[in-house]
Amino acid sequence: IALEVVLTSAGVFLGLMGEQWRQRSEEQALAQESLRRFRTEIAANRKAVDAVKDYHALLKGDLDAYFKPGNPSPSTTKVRMTRGVGPVFFERAAWELARATGALAHIETDLGFALSRVYTVQQSYAAIQTAIVPTIYARTGAQDSEGFLRSIHSYVGDLAYFDPTILKQYDEVLTRLDRTLGETPAP
Repeated sequence: IALEVVLTSAGVFLGLMGEQWRQRSEEQALAQESLRRFRTEIAANRKAVDAVKDYHALLKGDLDAYFKPGNPSPSTTKVRMTRGVGPVFFERAAWELARATGALAHIETDLGFALSRVYTVQQSYAAIQTAIVPTIYARTGAQDSEGFLRSIHSYVGDLAYFDPTILKQYDEVLTRLDRTLGETPAP
């Protein structure tokens, strides 16, 4: 009977250890896959912001000149608004999936914090874009060009902060992701 108890106890113990090992292995695989998805998603979002940052800077410069105090004839100042407000449509699927599956709990804490900061800045950027939309549709340039351009000027003024800030954060987190994944950074 004692031998039977010892063997049963050892079997249960080994079973529990095996189950813990399997669970840790699955959690690690989930975390690694989430990190790869983050890498892909953040690289795409970085590319999207980088594609409009120069346009935003150009538009801000034109509007700065238009509203420059002492400008004798603002109506002759050229405002090159060729791409609307240059919106960025951020991808968030990797973030939402990692939150839903609990994968964030298995990612190194500092990296998880850096990822959270990036997605928070993206959310703020997107909120500013959302806030300008009613101005675009409520005021056309023909109805109230001065008010319309002032709204756009405020918007691109905010983006003058957000574009370089988020690009810097993307670069930092992409470097950390590459290091964590053991990959060579993309150019």
